[in-house]
Amino acid sequence: MSIENTGIKRRPTHPGEILREDFIPDYNLSVAELARYLGVSRQSINELLKERRAVSPAMAIRLSRLFGNSPEFWLNAQRGVDLWDAARSIEKEVNRIKPLAAA
Repeated sequence: MSIENTGIKRRPTHPGEILREDFIPDYNLSVAELARYLGVSRQSINELLKERRAVSPAMAIRLSRLFGNSPEFWLNAQRGVDLWDAARSIEKEVNRIKPLAAA
């Protein structure tokens, strides 16, 4: 299967965008408040919101505790972005791989 056949036309939404566009406004939070509630630095939150940092499993646990959802919600969002980026970065090489047929 080539990357073009995955059916996904655009990059999945980064968890930082989800935080920035949905959670922070809905909970009327500042970056400093979010960082304090999560027990992390403002810099780490800023980098996540600017999509320069990935959601780690530890951050997913913190976010899920704070917002009452699951760590899988955050990790699945990150996994979608990571797979999309990886697929684009090695597309030519992957397309040269011929799938094996089962014996």
